[in-house]
Amino acid sequence: MTAYVFIKWLHVLAAITALGANLTYGVWLSLASKDQRSLAFALRGIRFLDGRIANPAYGLLLITGLLMVYVGGLPLSTPWILVALVLYVITTLVGILAFGPALRRQIAFAESPGPSSPEYQQAARQGLLFGILTIALVVAIVFLMVVKPPLW
Repeated sequence: MTAYVFIKWLHVLAAITALGANLTYGVWLSLASKDQRSLAFALRGIRFLDGRIANPAYGLLLITGLLMVYVGGLPLSTPWILVALVLYVITTLVGILAFGPALRRQIAFAESPGPSSPEYQQAARQGLLFGILTIALVVAIVFLMVVKPPLW
């Protein structure tokens, strides 16, 4: 097995882990919506998965992706790589500046004043919006990595 193939294997595992964890957030929230007493627990579970599973996997994706570019001898200016890197930066900024804070507010408002409060509802809408945006960006990155389309 070459170094490139090993790095690619790690890269694919990290992508499965990161996106897979993100996709479970909707399941957690759907289950918790059936029992409001479970909502804060489910939200803390999402925060745990995001901080301890998804985000480290996204970090590993960047490292292994850059290693594959280096080992494979591809320039970073290759259109599908460049666009994917720009989308990665945007995704990171959405996570740090929008999704993370919305999730923290959602947890705080789920605990007090409660899930029926306007504050919680606002935070939940923001969390959903930024979560969907994150998934869409990551799916676009996966598309670029797999299809490698000639963009220009």
